[in-house]
Amino acid sequence: MKYHTRKKALILLQDGTIFYGKAVGDREGTAFGEVCFNTGMTGYQEIFTDPSYYGQLMVATNAHIGNYGTHEDEIESDSIKIAGLIVKNFSYNYSRPSANASLLEFLEKNDLLAISDVDTRALVSYIRDNGAMNAVISTRVDDIETLKAELKEVPSMKGLELASKVSTKEPYIYGDENAKYKISALDIGIKKNILRNLAKRGACVKVFPFDTSKEEMTAWNPDAYFISNGPGDPEPLTEAIETTKALLELDKPLFGICLGHQVLALANGVSTYKMHNGHRGINHPILNLMTGKGEITSQNHGFAINREEAEANGDLEITHTHLNDNTVAGLKLKGKNVFSVQYHPEASPGPHDADYLFDQFFDAIKTSAN
Repeated sequence: MKYHTRKKALILLQDGTIFYGKAVGDREGTAFGEVCFNTGMTGYQEIFTDPSYYGQLMVATNAHIGNYGTHEDEIESDSIKIAGLIVKNFSYNYSRPSANASLLEFLEKNDLLAISDVDTRALVSYIRDNGAMNAVISTRVDDIETLKAELKEVPSMKGLELASKVSTKEPYIYGDENAKYKISALDIGIKKNILRNLAKRGACVKVFPFDTSKEEMTAWNPDAYFISNGPGDPEPLTEAIETTKALLELDKPLFGICLGHQVLALANGVSTYKMHNGHRGINHPILNLMTGKGEITSQNHGFAINREEAEANGDLEITHTHLNDNTVAGLKLKGKNVFSVQYHPEASPGPHDADYLFDQFFDAIKTSAN
């Protein structure tokens, strides 16, 4: 192998715990972020480019990462959004004929530090028991005290506003401008596959920056509104929350996904909290309380909404619940075509059990437009 003399590397957790590994490729460096893990067996490229992961050190629980390379169409934003990557076995070679490049080439192009040969089972077990926390990955294995000092300066994810780091700077159009329906989308970290799902169902989407006002979003005269997924703590998103409150006064359909779900809850007076670990993977079981049917879903979030407050809110109805821990996974606003889910119906990666939510949104748009 070309990289038989790879640099030693480490993961230093906020509580002082250290795990060792080796740098991927010939890269040296240091990266900080909140350490978290994703249990998906596939979809690493989509995960790495998902804006919801901005500022996080990603631990892949699958033992082999990189074995099917990368493809130019399998991205959820214009660049890698994770802060760093931690894996057990890194595949320098790949076997998928349709791949455009190796994962190493993809990481190098995006200047991302990755470390391998880590006991990820032990690391994930530790995080699971002790909770998500800040960490640093580095090839500076002999400089631990300095790394500890630098790590103390990294802000906690609790209270951290990150949507501004990943949102579009200027409004843009996605889809056929002559499409039958128009949707104004608030970008607080939107994934490309959400836009694909909206466009393929007959919508032209205008995507707006995270701090856009109701007046700007309504000026386009859309048929409906959408609040996207995204990274960080939802509570500091004061502009998005106020805009959502204003949009709820309109008699138009509104759909929120993930961070958008949390923003919708906050706009209705329901608080959020930071979870011990969060949900990150593509096999999370959800119960649809409206139909009694189960769904296997793709999830990626470290915050959740307060169930007791949601249940006590006379304007809201809980529509979905997570079967592992009973967290709220879906809401709807009584008397309006407004709903949200805490998971990712667009998947990418993941199962497509929840595709129907986009159809439900468009049914509401068609009813409202008539």
